[in-house]
Amino acid sequence: MSKPPPSPPSLAELRQEIDAIDSQVHALLMQRGDIIDRLIRVKQTQEVGSAFRPAREADMMRRLVQRHRGILPLDTVESIWRVIISTFTYVQAPFSVHADISVGESAMRDSARFHFGFTVPYVSHFNAPAAVEAVAKSKGDLALVSATASRTPWWIALEPHDAPKIIARLPFVERADHPAALPVFVVSRVADSAMVTEVETWSIRVSGWNAEIARALSPIAEIVAVPDTAFDGAALLASAAAGHLEKIRSALVEAGASVRSSALVGSHATRYTVPNGTAR
Repeated sequence: MSKPPPSPPSLAELRQEIDAIDSQVHALLMQRGDIIDRLIRVKQTQEVGSAFRPAREADMMRRLVQRHRGILPLDTVESIWRVIISTFTYVQAPFSVHADISVGESAMRDSARFHFGFTVPYVSHFNAPAAVEAVAKSKGDLALVSATASRTPWWIALEPHDAPKIIARLPFVERADHPAALPVFVVSRVADSAMVTEVETWSIRVSGWNAEIARALSPIAEIVAVPDTAFDGAALLASAAAGHLEKIRSALVEAGASVRSSALVGSHATRYTVPNGTAR
């Protein structure tokens, strides 16, 4: 005679398993904290500068998405990891997030809280220049500004060598119905070795700007443009693959514009998009 199948576990047994996993998760977080404490002591003698590591964070979020499976929504997993990363960064070197709310206060606040949690102080500003100026005066704060639209060429303040730079573009992982989908640039000061340079961001000033020139640039770069009445042109923030500045210059000239100046104002990781149907 065949043996009867084993009876399914009881609710009490399953809850005990969950409690055991919860204890392990908490223990691992405390263990991570112990390592961060040791890391702080090592950095005091071996490293100076900001605790931010944009390249490492972008890579961590990509790997998180690639290995994720099961019924737990990706939104939840990403938000948990963002809070863990940001909080431990804050523990290493306290900082504030300065947000430009001119593009919409609720959307910007959602982005800040999703990516940096509630432990990190949040400071709102009525425009991008004010947020960037606050970061420039700080030791390691962040500014969040729109990556797709602007009323002023705030990025000109990033042109000097010793100015803060664009270090990331949020969200790190793009997908349909992202709970914090607002495209945002992160501006801060970080060590050159910590930057990710897959995409370069350039401040470019041109004369003779028009809609046809904008269309000519669209296959090469993402552009934020603000009219520059002094030169009958525009101040551009151009994001393109590293090494493509000459392609941008050539496209501008061929379309009839004159390039007055250009300056590198930051860099960030390539936009990582989750294929349709992958995110839950």
